[in-house]
Amino acid sequence: MNEFLARIGLAFFFSATLASAFELPADCRQCILGLAPDWNSSHVEVRVFEKKDGAWAQSAGPWSGRLGKNGLAWGLGLHPVPTGVAAKREGDLRAPAGVFALGGAYGYAPQIAKNPALPYRQITSRDLWVEDPASPDYNRYLRLPSEPRTAWEKKQQMKQGDHAHSLKLFIAHNPAPGAVPGAGSSIFFHIWRAEGAKPSAGCTVLSEPNLRSLIASIDPMKNPVYILLPEEEYRRLAREWKLPAVESPRASR
Repeated sequence: MNEFLARIGLAFFFSATLASAFELPADCRQCILGLAPDWNSSHVEVRVFEKKDGAWAQSAGPWSGRLGKNGLAWGLGLHPVPTGVAAKREGDLRAPAGVFALGGAYGYAPQIAKNPALPYRQITSRDLWVEDPASPDYNRYLRLPSEPRTAWEKKQQMKQGDHAHSLKLFIAHNPAPGAVPGAGSSIFFHIWRAEGAKPSAGCTVLSEPNLRSLIASIDPMKNPVYILLPEEEYRRLAREWKLPAVESPRASR
């Protein structure tokens, strides 16, 4: 626990010196933007932006989605984390806020149509995503050589037998290697439950058609990022971080 607090404190120290200098990566030409009404809301509106001739333009969305039951907390991504704020923790039912790289897609189907450029892995009962902070493989994908046998292995399984996890896209919050134990793991875009009537445990969830549209739009060659922030925080940081201009979300709940 002391090591965890020390590492978080070190991240906060460096963020204080970097905050004024942060901008999106120079080679980033695509971003997914999620705006929540406030820090405690589980609702989000998602858009896709493309950069052309040095200017951002919306290319898809807006799509309504859900976040963690308890709203948002600052995550660990590409951005500096402000000092004196609530940070994302394992099991806090909050979505990580900030700017994050995107990983590959995972799903139950042998392949996904419309986007052969995006890395995709079919998940089976042998595929794990480690959510145990005590494990050296915390927040890392693993594939077992045989069927899971132990209770620990079964708890980490990606294939949970429910439709909501049948397709997902990795959001690189607190990624391995170097993941901070206890700072949150297994954060994805995936399919929402109950037609959006239920919040998530910390992921960004969309309707299946909208999630498929989002995944189909991702171009790894454009170094895409995911920006997730409450609207007021986004307005405050947009000029400094050179973020896309956007209208207010349609619904503030």
